[in-house]
Amino acid sequence: MAPSFDNSNSLFDFVVKKGNGVKGLVDSGIQKVPDRYVQPSFERIGKLVVGSYENSSPIDLSKLDGPDHDQVVEAIVRASETLGFFQVVNHGVPVDLLDSLKDAAHQFFAQPPESKAVFLKGISPSPLVKYGTSFAPDKEKALEWKDYVSMVYTNDSEALEHWPKDCKEMALDYMKSSIKMVRRLLEILFGYLGVEVDDSRVESLLGLKMVNMNFYPACPNPELTVGVGRHSDMGTFTVLLQDGIGGLHVKVENDTVEGQKEDWLEIPPCPGALVINVGDALQILSNGRYKSAEHRVRTTSKQARVSIPIFTVPRPTEKIGPLPQLVERDGVAHYKEVIFEDYMNNFFGKAHQGKKSLDFAKIN
Repeated sequence: MAPSFDNSNSLFDFVVKKGNGVKGLVDSGIQKVPDRYVQPSFERIGKLVVGSYENSSPIDLSKLDGPDHDQVVEAIVRASETLGFFQVVNHGVPVDLLDSLKDAAHQFFAQPPESKAVFLKGISPSPLVKYGTSFAPDKEKALEWKDYVSMVYTNDSEALEHWPKDCKEMALDYMKSSIKMVRRLLEILFGYLGVEVDDSRVESLLGLKMVNMNFYPACPNPELTVGVGRHSDMGTFTVLLQDGIGGLHVKVENDTVEGQKEDWLEIPPCPGALVINVGDALQILSNGRYKSAEHRVRTTSKQARVSIPIFTVPRPTEKIGPLPQLVERDGVAHYKEVIFEDYMNNFFGKAHQGKKSLDFAKIN
């Protein structure tokens, strides 16, 4: 007989502190979502009527080196100025590596709980690897239906020594081949604004790199839960590998009157494609020209889903503010300069709240 987990403390202890995660909850045989996972009605995704995604055709990055260069740049810029999300193909990351990485993610989360729990915060043998569940369980009123493992990159040798053995080589190859693409995208977007940023600054803006593997178990009541709550990413760019199940929803930023219905779009899975999204740091640097995207993930009752994001984040010591050339041109700075470590501490110190993380740097 499956445990009931009616007691919130016993559930928290089982899922969070002992490292069983949502996967352990599902494996215990539960037939309904425990109360701690039930989202307030305004946060539930349910059966959304999803709008059409006008940029659903992935951008072919190989065309940057041909006669269609300008059209490709325009597509990248337009997506970054509006939705903050776009998909790319011919990105330089081998498709067979992406497929192998998805398999490795399923294998990691299929391990017994005690094999994953060695990487729990405070227990993990390395500060570079953390296994956990939800986003900020101690601060959330309703938990997210997600387990994850996060791998911080410092250098190749430390990654190969400390990252989980079943996925470390593939995850490292994925990150190193993706970062070349990210550098080029950043150069394109800065170049379009007429801003020159030297190589050392680009390296600083992408200086902290993390590869996460996310696992969303099948959910008995998906209409009551979220896989990830509404949020924007804190960094410069995020690269995301989706599987074929789908569930990533992005908010359309409209100049709407208060109380008007929100519009959300699903970013449909596309074989061989990677999803790119603008983070808060790039919105700040561009003085608001490029938009970090508010997004969230729904759950499904059909099958478990995995996703593998790479977060490229400014070094914690880096000062982040609107680029001076843009402030001079715009005549106003919309954000103040902040030490990025302070921004990170604010971001991780709260539950997901849409794009409220940007308020930390806004000039009122």
